[in-house]
Amino acid sequence: MSETMRQYIDEAESVLLHTYNRYPIVLKRGEGVYLYDLDDKKYLDFVSGIGVFALGYHNREYNDALKAQIDAITHTSNYYYNVPAIEAAKKLTRVSGMDRVFFTNSGAESVEGAIKAARKYAFLKDGNTDHEIIAMHHSFHGRTMGALSVTGNPKYREAFEPGIGQIRFAQLNDFDSVLSCVTDKTCAILLETVQGEGGLYPAEEDFLRKIRALCDERDLLMILDEVQCGMGRTGTLFAWQRYGIKPDLMTLAKGIGCGVPVGAFLMTERVAEKSLAAGDHGTTYGGNPLACAAVAKVLELFERDNIVGHVREISGYLEEKLDALVSEFDFIRLRRGVGLMQGLVFDRPVAPVIEEALKRGLILINAGPDILRFLPPLIIQKEHVDEMMGILRESIAAGKGAL
Repeated sequence: MSETMRQYIDEAESVLLHTYNRYPIVLKRGEGVYLYDLDDKKYLDFVSGIGVFALGYHNREYNDALKAQIDAITHTSNYYYNVPAIEAAKKLTRVSGMDRVFFTNSGAESVEGAIKAARKYAFLKDGNTDHEIIAMHHSFHGRTMGALSVTGNPKYREAFEPGIGQIRFAQLNDFDSVLSCVTDKTCAILLETVQGEGGLYPAEEDFLRKIRALCDERDLLMILDEVQCGMGRTGTLFAWQRYGIKPDLMTLAKGIGCGVPVGAFLMTERVAEKSLAAGDHGTTYGGNPLACAAVAKVLELFERDNIVGHVREISGYLEEKLDALVSEFDFIRLRRGVGLMQGLVFDRPVAPVIEEALKRGLILINAGPDILRFLPPLIIQKEHVDEMMGILRESIAAGKGAL
């Protein structure tokens, strides 16, 4: 490590709040599926900013669209209309089949908005404010107070309780556990279509269909969190589209902006007519022209370049290679995931493998202490999978002592 990079790391540790245990590299630029640090060391990126850089780094058309918007206007406030927000919303509703969009700045904010919409929907039905939301154990929805309150991992919540209250937790893919949580106060059921931080667990089709039927029967709202699994990562633009069901509300972020901080929550017209009204919700930066220019360009490039079709093609190759590792190493228990959202479950902590891989120029992250997570840019090719596998095998071999 150069003295310059060491100096920057030392300075960061003295001025930034220590809420992250960062790896000892300072990244400065990206190209395609590669990142480069201050010393110009090259890294194959199989994290993509935790599922953000779907189109890879330095996509010229994307960059040019943002530069043009910067030269025009970047912010107006939501007291006025702006063309990029209108165009982005039109495209999002068309590809999702949803009817209304509220743009946010992040996935956590999207979840916050969906929670508010669900509670307002229920309030308008009976005038009560004690409605409950059913969420899932092992889920992750963000770290703001509302999103944290529906995150199904006590370790994230315990220091910040009591949260927003009126939350019950069920088991993903266990419909009976959901039924046991339903009361006459229930207003919504919230889940990730594929759990990310919680261990790469996909919701099963039968489970989702039963949730959809239950919500229809009792006039509850089905909220699907697609912040990480949405935007083509599972081989359909939104993971729920694989099952032929449709949520009442959906949350998005990460891949819809490909690097610009932007999220959204979407809803059907039925929910929009009977939930959030003028003054109920707002944001200073959400829906700003710069962020929405990014969303509009991302959706254009996804469609033109058939990114979703490419994910379906390349993900089979990635799965095949990861399955080979499961067969090869007895301490790797199984592969789990969908599309380009994959995990390898070890019988021990994976931190040594991640650290060894980083030394060799491969960026990986975990999903819990014993799961290696793979969230590459959606534009990866077979040669990138092969390169990753070569480095990963070396890293596993080098880290065996610690494993």
